[in-house]
Amino acid sequence: MIAKSLYEALPISYITIGSASILMLEQRAAIFFAIILFALGAKIYDMRSQNRRTDPLKKRKAGKLPDSLYNFTPFIYLFAATLVFKLYPTIYGAMIGAGIIAYSLYILIKRSSYRRHALTESQRYPNYY
Repeated sequence: MIAKSLYEALPISYITIGSASILMLEQRAAIFFAIILFALGAKIYDMRSQNRRTDPLKKRKAGKLPDSLYNFTPFIYLFAATLVFKLYPTIYGAMIGAGIIAYSLYILIKRSSYRRHALTESQRYPNYY
């Protein structure tokens, strides 16, 4: 059994290690595997996030993007910022990358607040009533 604090940090660790590897490594194979690690971290984070949603399906707004693309939007921004840092190592590239990362983190924080809805008694104890 893995400790809960370590279990909760794994997807973010995968994304962080993947991003750092993309930035630091030069070999194509290493960058390819770093991209895979980044994508797996994003997928695991998304799966956990979707599983923790407590808002009813009928109250969710339909968006213009497909759900699969919408769920990965912050990670697409993070990946784009990583590429900006890698491909444009100037002050302007750093400013653009920092702005994209800030917006991505804003989306993630905003979405995490929607994953903590208060459960009703019947949702907490479904077999009790």
